[in-house]
Amino acid sequence: MNYKKIALGLMTIAFLSACKTAKYSRNNKQIEKAANKSNPVAKSYTTLNYISTFKDVAIEEMNKFGIPASITLAQGIIESGSGNSSLAKYANNHFGIKCTSDWKGKGYYKDDDKADDCFRVYKDARESYKDHSEFLKRKRYSFLFELDRNDYKNWARGLKQAGYATNPKYPDLLISVIDRYQLYQYDQPESEREKIKREDKVFSEINANIPHEKKKFTPVEIPPSKQVLKTPDTLKISVPVTENVTNENNVAPIYRPGSYTVKQGDTLYSISRKFDIGIEDLKTINNLADTGIKIGQKLLLVK
Repeated sequence: MNYKKIALGLMTIAFLSACKTAKYSRNNKQIEKAANKSNPVAKSYTTLNYISTFKDVAIEEMNKFGIPASITLAQGIIESGSGNSSLAKYANNHFGIKCTSDWKGKGYYKDDDKADDCFRVYKDARESYKDHSEFLKRKRYSFLFELDRNDYKNWARGLKQAGYATNPKYPDLLISVIDRYQLYQYDQPESEREKIKREDKVFSEINANIPHEKKKFTPVEIPPSKQVLKTPDTLKISVPVTENVTNENNVAPIYRPGSYTVKQGDTLYSISRKFDIGIEDLKTINNLADTGIKIGQKLLLVK
């Protein structure tokens, strides 16, 4: 009897996993269709073309934050296959940055650390390069910003030390690409005064990020932007109604009413957190095929 239950459970898990994969596949096809429509003659890059196309934005980001342009370009070359990976072509994602709970854009799904990991979709590659800088501005990478911005070798070693990549040869890969294509020519030294000014700016931004790092950098399964289907009425509602729930800092149990009406700003994720109920449970109780919800929709919170 127990074997039958186990077999049934495994079959159910396999079925749900297949449904989820099919949903993500449909999502990706929509992203790909939109990318092909906006750019019907997609460009295939050689590495030299790639460098020529993106060296300027890499230099801009170096001048702002001190990340060597050579490091940024080498990471882009390695992570995106010189801009030819599906993630780069369709999602404009050149650094493999994943969706997090504060990500407001769309998601593109690919197998990575786990099946169907959610990756960020950018409006263009330039936005991806800028987000790469934001990704590095956190506590674990903070020591790197004390390096000179033309010290690409120690940046390469430091990225591995900070856990950017699990490949033990990652620093060697970066340095090899930089040396092979002479990317160090785009790195520019800075005066002591310029370095101090730049460090003050970057470290103040890193310190401001620290309380929010978990939200900003922990990957999530589905980007919040996909959890609410916005309608024109969404824009007319500006003041959310406060529900009768205990404060999250209160140790008392969370009060869960029998149902809840979706309001402006709600996502299935935020509702699940508010009432301490799993997203999959919410979908099951309410017969939801996906995580899209609309303002005014009534959701059951108990079976």
